[in-house]
Amino acid sequence: MTITAQTPQPAGAGSPLPLRLAADTTPTALWNDSADPIELARSIEFGAVGATCNPVIAYTVIKSHLAEWAPRITAMAEEHPTAGESELGWMVVKELSVDAAKLLEPAFDASDGVNGRLSIQTDPRLHRDAKALADQAVEFSQLARNIIVKIPATRTGIEAIEDATYRGVSINATVSFTVPQAIAVAEAIERGFSRREAEGLPTEHFGSVCTIMGGRLDDWLRAWTAQHRVLVDPGHLEWAGVAALKKAYRLYKDRGYRVRILSAAFRNSMQWSELIGGDLVVSPPFDWQARINENRIPVRPHAIDEPVDPEIIATLRSKVPEFVRAYDEGGMRIDEFERFGATVRTLRQFLEADAQLDALVRDILLPAV
Repeated sequence: MTITAQTPQPAGAGSPLPLRLAADTTPTALWNDSADPIELARSIEFGAVGATCNPVIAYTVIKSHLAEWAPRITAMAEEHPTAGESELGWMVVKELSVDAAKLLEPAFDASDGVNGRLSIQTDPRLHRDAKALADQAVEFSQLARNIIVKIPATRTGIEAIEDATYRGVSINATVSFTVPQAIAVAEAIERGFSRREAEGLPTEHFGSVCTIMGGRLDDWLRAWTAQHRVLVDPGHLEWAGVAALKKAYRLYKDRGYRVRILSAAFRNSMQWSELIGGDLVVSPPFDWQARINENRIPVRPHAIDEPVDPEIIATLRSKVPEFVRAYDEGGMRIDEFERFGATVRTLRQFLEADAQLDALVRDILLPAV
């Protein structure tokens, strides 16, 4: 489906914009945290070389472009007369993903598959079934040559990530907020690669990433401190996600993992600016990209190597034990990932988005009378 509209130019367009400057002069890759075709096309102008889709995004895109999508969903229902709301909703997710993937093919070819990827998320309702997650990852990976598949970094998801990697799928680990999760994801991918290598299967041309949802970690720590009546400088809590991202990135580089860190779930501009210069991905929503450009956030080419203020880390470690769980490499066991507060909240939101997408499709097919 083609949707066209005018998009606003950022203030000062014509001079080098921060996102474009960082994309052109550093190893840091910009991806767009949406498959909305208008936003993605504009983000590509900013230097974006990747994007993502999931039920939350699909729901938002349909609502934003209902005049175009309602007839398409009606046509899908006529083409598939026995399909229910959920099946039709996932057809929309797939169609959005395939359309967005086409926009990214030039970046995919130019980077030999490292970038130019469209992330599509596995159905969150499968989060308890490793085989179902891996099977769906294989299915989704075949939608387009530049697809990368999102699997949650839970105990079950880690098992699925290894299996899907072995079966040739490029992975984007999602529902991931912490250093222990990032390490578990990287090691699962390495195990999948080792199994492929043992059978003479190729391990080149994968584009796997491990997301750390820094803003959602910050959200959880703010909620935890409020619940436990712990007072911490609010500015310190703004650094928690950045600290986890920087530490995970350093560990990945030191250990030579064949997967990149991805920064997502933006709550502040530091989740972009503090990571510039690293061989990793930053994936802000389009509105954050526009604001970064409009405000001319400075590009520091080696920001990733600048440590977070040790006093901030010490304060968070001493007053917020949930930060210790998120920041220390051994802060959590794999079987604790599913009960981490940010994991529970995010899985619930993704499950709710599935239900909202079902309801939106139902309202199109059977409008209230």
